[in-house]
Amino acid sequence: MKIYILKRLLLMIPTLLGIMVLNFAIIQFAPGGPVEQTIAKIKGHDASFTDRFTSSGNDEVSSASDSQSIDLTNTESSKYRGAQGLDSEIIKELEEMYGFDKPPLARFLDMLKSYAVLDFGESFFRDESVVNLVLEKMPVSISLGLWTTLLVYMISIPLGIRKAVKDGSAFDVWSSAIIIIGYSIPSFLFGILLIILFAGGSFWDIFPLRGLVSDNFDELSSWEKVKDYFWHITLPVLAMVISGFATLTMLCKNSFIDEIGKQYVVTARAKGCSEKRVLYGHVFRNAMLIVIAGFPSAFLGILFTGAMLIEIIFSLDGLGLLGFEAVISRDYPVIFGTLFIFTIFGQIINLLGDLMYVVVDPRIDFEKRDV
Repeated sequence: MKIYILKRLLLMIPTLLGIMVLNFAIIQFAPGGPVEQTIAKIKGHDASFTDRFTSSGNDEVSSASDSQSIDLTNTESSKYRGAQGLDSEIIKELEEMYGFDKPPLARFLDMLKSYAVLDFGESFFRDESVVNLVLEKMPVSISLGLWTTLLVYMISIPLGIRKAVKDGSAFDVWSSAIIIIGYSIPSFLFGILLIILFAGGSFWDIFPLRGLVSDNFDELSSWEKVKDYFWHITLPVLAMVISGFATLTMLCKNSFIDEIGKQYVVTARAKGCSEKRVLYGHVFRNAMLIVIAGFPSAFLGILFTGAMLIEIIFSLDGLGLLGFEAVISRDYPVIFGTLFIFTIFGQIINLLGDLMYVVVDPRIDFEKRDV
């Protein structure tokens, strides 16, 4: 097993490099980069941006913005959208500030060197390091992902087992209809529906509309903090659970049905074992192998893919919202830094998923297989 783990860890390097190369190449062709965004703010005379620019020591650019220093005959800046007529010195200052005075290959190699020592740089527009931003937003996303994953498993496993035992019955038919509906409707639509129903939209005003905790959270007692936390997280988690349990329920059901039809179950019944003993003493462990071992991957999927729109809808300041805002503003250090961190985290989670198979069924030996 140690050899297998070492191989998987070594394979993370080319996988990570390939993902970074692909995304870096795509970003180079995406319009509206940080230089263009800053040009738009300068020409629009965004006061808050000018103040921040001045405080960063870029007096030349900010003074050019204030004095409306424009060279109408300048054509060098035309490679940036909206830069026509802007002084070329301002463009050069912006390129140096964002690192675009170097060719793409040099920028990419510099980024890899920094990432090798876990230096992910600072955000272009937030004046904060990428690591601090990720650590600041992580608790919100982990809360959503962890509670959603736990509830999905707590619902799906018992429901899947019962559907397998009652296969073809009325319970199986109407529960399958509910599952299909839940699978067909995206979680963000459920989130909007829950807001309309329970967050003061058009009916009841029971749960808060935004945030993970109340503004006076620090002033509350320990028990009140717990209640306030669950009061805020109920609707977001419920929206993600409703559309997240369908696949796992059917996987659990099909796994049980497949195991129930095997010879060892027939033998156990022939020996006089009770149905409960057959189901939970013999079938459960084999049927749950793929379900339980998939827990890390399920958590990863919910954490990084299912929560973004929910975070936006419920104004939860987590990783999904951070990534969305970084892409919109072309905040490249945040985009690439979070991508690097998430890729490593995802690779480790997938490795843990494989190790879970061995924990659940020690007969599995990955060392005898090709990685």
